[in-house]
Amino acid sequence: MIVFPNCKINLGLRIIRKREDNYHDLETIFYSLPFFDILEIIRSEDQTPFTTSGLIIDAEPENNLCIKAYTLLKKDFPSLPAVKMHLHKAIPTGAGLGGGSADAAFTLKLLNEKFVLGLSKDQLMSYALHLGSDCPFFIINKPAFATGRGEILEEIKLDLSSYKFVVINPGIHISTAQAFSGITPALPPTSLKQIIQQPIEAWKDELINDFEKNIFVQYAEIKIIKEKLYSNGAVYAAMSGSGSTVFGIFEKDATINLQLAAHYFIKEFS
Repeated sequence: MIVFPNCKINLGLRIIRKREDNYHDLETIFYSLPFFDILEIIRSEDQTPFTTSGLIIDAEPENNLCIKAYTLLKKDFPSLPAVKMHLHKAIPTGAGLGGGSADAAFTLKLLNEKFVLGLSKDQLMSYALHLGSDCPFFIINKPAFATGRGEILEEIKLDLSSYKFVVINPGIHISTAQAFSGITPALPPTSLKQIIQQPIEAWKDELINDFEKNIFVQYAEIKIIKEKLYSNGAVYAAMSGSGSTVFGIFEKDATINLQLAAHYFIKEFS
């Protein structure tokens, strides 16, 4: 059985407060894009239960979220048979696109369907939260206003299919500590939920990613990518999550000539 975990972008990201558990409350808009990994799961007694291809995953197999998702379900469903998983990785890792979280959530959904576990959407979201704060989003996989750590989700009406997207990853790894250094949590004057309902042309000055200010100081080339997207006619551009991926939203007929470094990962969605 094969599924195609997709990536997401963050339309705005505000850090509201630091919690007593050392996590942060935030608000953001999750939006799915049609850029996919490929995950296959079959019954197996194979001694190599997890294999990969495509982009290199810098982690031991037992630390992969797909394996962790299987192990999580196996605890509550001891009869879950042994499986072999193959993950073809196309979505860059550690890039703010949620690729690993998508792989984990799709593993849960695939195992639930393939082995008829009978888990509801809410139950799957509960399991997903054990794997990561943004994993529950990929269970619903529809535009959503997210609060809490990113796990409290409210579906919203948002259709950007009349635009095209350009996603650029410069291959810079940004640690969580780097991303949060210099952040001063604060309640924004206007909720992203309200801003997102405005015309897209109004987003530039109001739909803010709080991580950008500090990360752009540390990595000027990420800031330059955003500036080049705007100079090429993007109606909106921003960094996704804690970076380092930057995306631009363009009119369908826009001509784009970015002239970026050859090693950058660049993907366009019409």
